[in-house]
Amino acid sequence: METVRNTYKINDNSDLGEVHISDDVLAVISAMAALEVEGVVGMAGNITSEIVEKLGMKKLSKGVRVDVSENSVMIDLSIILRMNENIIKISKKVMDKVKSTVENMTGMEVANINVNISNVLSK
Repeated sequence: METVRNTYKINDNSDLGEVHISDDVLAVISAMAALEVEGVVGMAGNITSEIVEKLGMKKLSKGVRVDVSENSVMIDLSIILRMNENIIKISKKVMDKVKSTVENMTGMEVANINVNISNVLSK
């Protein structure tokens, strides 16, 4: 089964050519930004990504779903928090960090970020 990779044009201002970015790259950027927030210990995958990981094709974008409409991005993150962290405070920090990182790196507008807390660990 072939995986479909969606790509999006992110640069119109060059006479040399175009710049395109894929869903996978947006997901990796989002995951890395979320993992930089103090209190986040990991990304949680779904069943499909866990099977892919066991087959040896681990993806950094595990736990991230990206939807792009025109030049607007919607991101769903499933994260694992450290025990005794304030869920609301950490979720807000994750939203802010992911939004600013994606927007600064791509120039695309982040319209919506949903944070799902899938687990809490005592790390």
